[in-house]
Amino acid sequence: MNGTMRALVLGEHGELDALRLQEDYPRPELVPGHVVLRVTASSFNYHDIFTVAGMPGITLPLPVVIGLDIAGTVEEIADDVDGWAVGDRVMVHPLTPDGALMGEALDGGMAELALVDARQLIRIPDAVSDVQAAALPVAYGTAHRMVVGKGAIHAGDKVLVLGASGGVGTASVVLAKRLGAHVVAAAGTDAKAQALLDLGADEVLNYRTVDFSRWVKEHYGKPSRTSDATGMDVVINFTGGDTWHPTLRSTKLGGRILVCGATAGYDPVEDLRYIWSFELQVIGSNGFQTEDFEALLAMVAAGELDPLVSDVVPLSGAVEGLRKVRDREVLGKIVVTPGQGR
Repeated sequence: MNGTMRALVLGEHGELDALRLQEDYPRPELVPGHVVLRVTASSFNYHDIFTVAGMPGITLPLPVVIGLDIAGTVEEIADDVDGWAVGDRVMVHPLTPDGALMGEALDGGMAELALVDARQLIRIPDAVSDVQAAALPVAYGTAHRMVVGKGAIHAGDKVLVLGASGGVGTASVVLAKRLGAHVVAAAGTDAKAQALLDLGADEVLNYRTVDFSRWVKEHYGKPSRTSDATGMDVVINFTGGDTWHPTLRSTKLGGRILVCGATAGYDPVEDLRYIWSFELQVIGSNGFQTEDFEALLAMVAAGELDPLVSDVVPLSGAVEGLRKVRDREVLGKIVVTPGQGR
């Protein structure tokens, strides 16, 4: 089927003004093994900022439609695809079977339609809305694999979540609380801190006005090399940069540091003495698996989890939504509904 569609397109790397809302972007053509989805919702992640700016060593096939997270309904199905029907509501695993990332290596969700390998489809339960489903994949999937899948957080643990107001951060707060942890959430404004308390955090701090390692020392004691009674049991740090060194100073003897990213810099100042002196465990977590998405969808369907969505905007408001993500003006996720509004 020929034709065009509306899409948010990255034609060249740069600032956010490199993005263009095109009215006549080519409609995806159905190929074997795939379906065409009518995109009902797609959400932003901080990764989209890196995609727009360009990442060293990664060459993208520009132009490309951005948007890693996709929910929609099946509109066209290739003849060799079984198990799906037109009208089925689905969430998309962001990675293709070959490991390519939607919205980066191939067109993603910020468009009216999307071509998707049928093996990436995950059925959305009736009790889950499209907006909820679109908020889950990258942020909540990443947090679930790290917080739940690594088995490093236990009931009663004192857990510090850095960058707690974003998508992965709010998901980490909620999931750690579900495990019975005592959660301390770090945010950049007092308003975000209050919102995180409302979300379920036990304690909050504003990292712009308080040195969080000093805060830990004052509230939970300076970590000791001879006792595990002081300091944090777990620090969740996916910011990196200048937060890494104080993270090492905040973690108790035998404590765990969970890492799934480095939004503030991947090459921080390191002090290896803390790792051996305090017998710290630095636990990496990379991405997400289908079982993470299925577990999250089941939680949402059961009313046990409601992904935090800051704003729902039409495609015409997408660039402003991504600016809010870039400037850290968001609590939770911004979801775009490509098929609604102008």
